[in-house]
Amino acid sequence: MKSLRLILSNPRYFAPSWVFASINILFGTWAIYIPTVKEKLGIDKADLGIAIFFLSLGVFVIFPVAAKIINWLGVGKATWYGILFSCLAALLPLLAPNYYSLLGALFLFGASSGITDIAMNTLVTEIEKEDQQNFMSASHGFFSLGGVFAGLGSFLIFTINNPALHMLYAVVLVFVINYIFHKHYKHIVAAPVEKEPFSLKLFKPLLVLGIVSFIVMGGEGAIVDWSGLYLQEISMAPETLIGTGFLAFSAMMTLGRFLGDSISASIGSIKIVALGASIAIIGFLFVLATHTYMAIAGFALIGLGFSVIIPELFRIGGTVKGVDSSQGVSFIAGTGYSGFLLGPVVLGFVAESFSLKYTFVILLVCTFIVLGATYGLYRRRR
Repeated sequence: MKSLRLILSNPRYFAPSWVFASINILFGTWAIYIPTVKEKLGIDKADLGIAIFFLSLGVFVIFPVAAKIINWLGVGKATWYGILFSCLAALLPLLAPNYYSLLGALFLFGASSGITDIAMNTLVTEIEKEDQQNFMSASHGFFSLGGVFAGLGSFLIFTINNPALHMLYAVVLVFVINYIFHKHYKHIVAAPVEKEPFSLKLFKPLLVLGIVSFIVMGGEGAIVDWSGLYLQEISMAPETLIGTGFLAFSAMMTLGRFLGDSISASIGSIKIVALGASIAIIGFLFVLATHTYMAIAGFALIGLGFSVIIPELFRIGGTVKGVDSSQGVSFIAGTGYSGFLLGPVVLGFVAESFSLKYTFVILLVCTFIVLGATYGLYRRRR
């Protein structure tokens, strides 16, 4: 909690941390309206999976040029312009009059989120180096906190009764606070670090960690994109509760990220990953029980379990013998982000071909794989 107090007491640290929260406020507000957009445009789950793929495509297209853009603008300005781009792009999917315009809107939303994501992480890294203060983990906690704010916004669905207007309120909130605080980071200039080419031989010790990262972040992405639809179609939840699965997931994810460091120091990285996977397994079993309130509790447990895994994978990957720490962290981040973006797309086709419930059965099995992988990592460490 020390880094959280640091952020809240100093605008130099709060400013970039609020960018993390901002991205998830916008993304989460879009997520709670996915069922509404699906009904409005009359598309099926496979079509929705393709639409979400275009969101992913926007991110992947921006990745190769993001470093040049950030280097050209400076990381502070790139973060600020990324937020402005994201605020504009976030409105487009909920204004889309047809399926093809939805694809284009989600592509732009993905591209804006991608450039902002890279810029804000580079910005925090640069400030940490300048000030010798660590607050990256807490900044990611703010990302989860943004999901909580978006989830709370689901209770305003009937009050506002207009998805685009709801998003506009979220955009105004994000823009105003960022406008007030962006002066604390806009002047910072730092080029992103160039990564070395991928080598299978070099990264062989990290393959297990990469698979775990892909699964866990794929699960996170699936819950962001499909939890509302699951509560609506499988649990038959009333509309007022459709967004509560995402809210519960985000709230417990936030709590876990703010508390995880102290638990890790007590039991170790591998054991906390195993503990997180075990908690998530229980959560998936609750979700598969289908009862509305059990499913919501299940999403909360999954958020708590998953919250500690990715930070610990970074910690383990940075200490693999024979692998440079920056290369290890980069590999885990890349595989994880791929899972976050591609997992929901693949699971969308499973949901359309069979049932949305089967997608969560697959995620349960994959979480058992994560738990098994921790046993292999423990034996390797011994």
